[in-house]
Amino acid sequence: MDTVTFGWTAAESDRAAAIRNYGLAPTAAGRPPVLPQADAEGALTNLVTLAARLCAVPFSVVNIITEDRQVQIAAWGVDPGVCSREDSMCAQVFLSGVTTVVPDASQDVRFADNPFVTGEIAKVRYYASVPLKTASGFVLGSLCIFSDGPANPTGEQIEMLEVLAHQVVEVLELQHRTLQLSETLAELKRSNAMLGEFAGRISHDLRTPLTTMLGYIELAEDDPDIPPGHPAVEYLEFIGSGGRRMLKTLEDVLEYSQVDGTLQREPVSLLAVTEQAARDLGHDLGPASGIFSDDTELVADPVQLRSLLQNLLANSLNYSSPERSLRVTVGATVSERGVTVSVADNGVGISPADRKQAVEPLVRLNRAGDGPGTGLGLATCQRIAQAHGGELEIRDSPGGGVTISVLFRWDLAGPSAVSPAGKL
Repeated sequence: MDTVTFGWTAAESDRAAAIRNYGLAPTAAGRPPVLPQADAEGALTNLVTLAARLCAVPFSVVNIITEDRQVQIAAWGVDPGVCSREDSMCAQVFLSGVTTVVPDASQDVRFADNPFVTGEIAKVRYYASVPLKTASGFVLGSLCIFSDGPANPTGEQIEMLEVLAHQVVEVLELQHRTLQLSETLAELKRSNAMLGEFAGRISHDLRTPLTTMLGYIELAEDDPDIPPGHPAVEYLEFIGSGGRRMLKTLEDVLEYSQVDGTLQREPVSLLAVTEQAARDLGHDLGPASGIFSDDTELVADPVQLRSLLQNLLANSLNYSSPERSLRVTVGATVSERGVTVSVADNGVGISPADRKQAVEPLVRLNRAGDGPGTGLGLATCQRIAQAHGGELEIRDSPGGGVTISVLFRWDLAGPSAVSPAGKL
């Protein structure tokens, strides 16, 4: 079937696929579809109501024309229903690309024998319809008004009907985007689940032999038959160091893979979580460690927040400046968008040219003097930020160093307030 026969820019099969992609195909039971976009049905009902009242006619519908049916997804004056495409009046003209106005359908050769006109289904006399053309060129159906008696909308009213038809298309486009987003989120969840399963399996399969190897290395290092200074001592150090790095990489990959959009949000104390994260790294808060934290309450997933703070504190410790004593401050600020948690240090910092690369997984900057790492710390923090609907920002700290900020958005976190209660 060519484009001349079926109009506009695509074959009928492509238009049918577009109708399915917009979620407008009838159900298996042959009834109008349930629109997945929460407000779409109400918005369409308002538009057909306005169309009927504006043009002073008793009936108005949004018709979707499929391969073999006419599907009414919104109606005023009648109940939405489904009929064959052969019986549809709109199917005769909707691909013309222009507005159709018929003062008396019983006198029009296109419609005189139509069951909606003859009385078999209805007795339509006045009829007008506007094609529903999407931005991509597909004509999904029409917005039509009709009456079983005389009607005489003015040219200006018909122009307003065309404006309303454009608004119907906008609602349908919004539904299309909602469906695309839902499909993308479902695919993302599936991908994350597969990533987590794969990482967990690989971690399990490699962790056991690595742990066994490191155990034997420790036994060999304590072997009295290997005297100090023997070449085997150096070899064992190299093997042990490499094994421990590999084990840390496995742990980081597993942690990275487990961060997704599934959150268990609850009110948490920033100070308490920071204390836990610092202890995980072998430090207490205070002047001795140089790590300080605000005492602020926010709503977040406590496990992911602890992971984020642990990674950021580890980076601050790893990339401290040899020119000054370490100082790291964990704080939180409130804005209209949500709560921003920041970790500011006075270390060597991250140059603006390196900041995009720094959040890529398994990428290290490899600068002179940098400590060991796997290149997954900031990438994991980036995923935690995204899981909370926010973003990660890197900027310079006043006086040197780097400040990493993560936004925890209000619209995902809920109504909990942030209540500063002093500082350590």
